[in-house]
Amino acid sequence: MALKTLDVDLLAQQTGNLYETVAILAKRSRQIASNIKQELDEKLAYFEGFGEETEDPRFQEEQARISLEYEMMPEPTELAINEMLNGEIYFRDPLAELEE
Repeated sequence: MALKTLDVDLLAQQTGNLYETVAILAKRSRQIASNIKQELDEKLAYFEGFGEETEDPRFQEEQARISLEYEMMPEPTELAINEMLNGEIYFRDPLAELEE
């Protein structure tokens, strides 16, 4: 995976505070990771009920293909940053709502 530099000022402009932006990105990243893990678990759960048939090379190849597919996906943090830069993340400041 290649390293990419990010303009942290551009990220901080989204919320006005870099630390708040990092907290939002961390939370969204955990959500994305949880969703990806759930999808992978659902796909691999298909292979659980077959017993001895799972020793078949075709089953093992299919399981490996599914696992590799998910390993090749971008990291959840990268997806969260892209969502933030594209304006696709909804966030709110509960303290600002109280002041209104």
